[in-house]
Amino acid sequence: MSGLHSVEKIGGTSMAATASLFDNVLIAGRSGDDLYNRIFVVSAYAGMTDLLLEHKKSGVPGVYGRFIADDGADGWLEAMAKVRGAMHDRNGEMFARTASLDEANAFVDLRIAAVQDCLADLGRLRSHGRFCVKEQLLTVRELLAGLGEAHSAHSTALLLRDRGINAVFVDLTLWDQDDLRSLDERIVEALAPIDLRHMMPIVTGYAGCREGMVRRYARGYSEMTFSRIAVLTHAREAIIHKEFHLSSADPRLVGEAAARKIGRTNYDVADQLANLGMEAIHPRAGRGLRQTSIPLRVRNTFDREDEGTLICGDYVSDTPRVEIITGVRSMQALQFFEQDMVGEKGYDAAILEVLTRHGAWIVSKSSNANTITHYLSIDTATVKRIMADLQSLYPDAAISAQPVAMVSVIGSDISRPGLVPDALDALAKANIDMIAMQHQIRNVDIQFIIDCANFDTAVRVLHQRLIEDVADRGEGRRAA
Repeated sequence: MSGLHSVEKIGGTSMAATASLFDNVLIAGRSGDDLYNRIFVVSAYAGMTDLLLEHKKSGVPGVYGRFIADDGADGWLEAMAKVRGAMHDRNGEMFARTASLDEANAFVDLRIAAVQDCLADLGRLRSHGRFCVKEQLLTVRELLAGLGEAHSAHSTALLLRDRGINAVFVDLTLWDQDDLRSLDERIVEALAPIDLRHMMPIVTGYAGCREGMVRRYARGYSEMTFSRIAVLTHAREAIIHKEFHLSSADPRLVGEAAARKIGRTNYDVADQLANLGMEAIHPRAGRGLRQTSIPLRVRNTFDREDEGTLICGDYVSDTPRVEIITGVRSMQALQFFEQDMVGEKGYDAAILEVLTRHGAWIVSKSSNANTITHYLSIDTATVKRIMADLQSLYPDAAISAQPVAMVSVIGSDISRPGLVPDALDALAKANIDMIAMQHQIRNVDIQFIIDCANFDTAVRVLHQRLIEDVADRGEGRRAA
């Protein structure tokens, strides 16, 4: 593993588009030795982790949610049967050879039976009031998460072998109490016997390890596995295959013709996107790649000929320009006012402790002599609990929260003179009142806080003024 290979992560939506995935990524016109020197890290097929845990957006419970809620009832068994049916259906759509389909379904049945036995045992133990199984429920979540990736990786390797490719199923999901190695140790041991010149590893995005992947990284665990494999094997390049290009704005908002592929940017920009919840790469995953100088490429699974967007540590645009307009459609602005704050220390630390305890995602913050404002990506119920805790700590403070949206103007270098006046003028002409604004010295992003109802319009008018109009005038570089 001397840096001649790439490590490539395939997202769930791309995994579900099997024909396009094989035509544009896994095979893509290659033959012979050209097929190899590539390690693929795969997510579960789209929707499968939702069925196993809970729906990522709606929160509808899957097997885990039903197991937690049913408290000994059989609801989780019904949810597990639904998972089994979905996996069999997926296999049935992909496999042409009966023998391979039978092998794929047998693998699914074996894994589901093993997990089901574990949950049944835990359910019986939970039925006795003397036992507290709260800690074990975290293990259940880990166990279920790995089931989706085990299915997708096994089926993909089997499909590749049916096409005469020497694919190897690398299962990082298996672990037990006597085998609590670190993530790095598990990866190194699993890949040690593989000759990348003649073998194509298909690796599970979930890895059972001492740290607890879901516990530490939530749904971003497959990107951490992908990143660590790239770092530990000294990859030439890390590639993420998604169902879209990394574009200057959401094409659904600004139009397909207006949106521009970014083309090139740096990890600083990728960090800003991750902070806003955009799925470019998990910030902790990006850190390892950046520190080891491994470039990251984001490619569109459905655009085989396009090289995608290259993200490097040292890239800065040739001329100052805006690369992307995005943001958070709905968040909470938590404002803490305390007259006695002037000249005193400790308020900020206490607020952060409360926010951490409630699991609040801090998108941004600002402060002055007597006011600290945190912009939080959380729901209304959680912010109310946070406010109650803070009020009990500081009964004399004035604490309030309001729903707001944030539109962020981002680029590797946005120091263009007149950019802020242009942005404010575009918002004003669209009758959008600005609630607040933040512009960092680093010149990577500007954040505009506005009313939630104006989010879509703000993205469109800022994209028009700062990206489309600039390109039309020949300023900056069109990254397409």
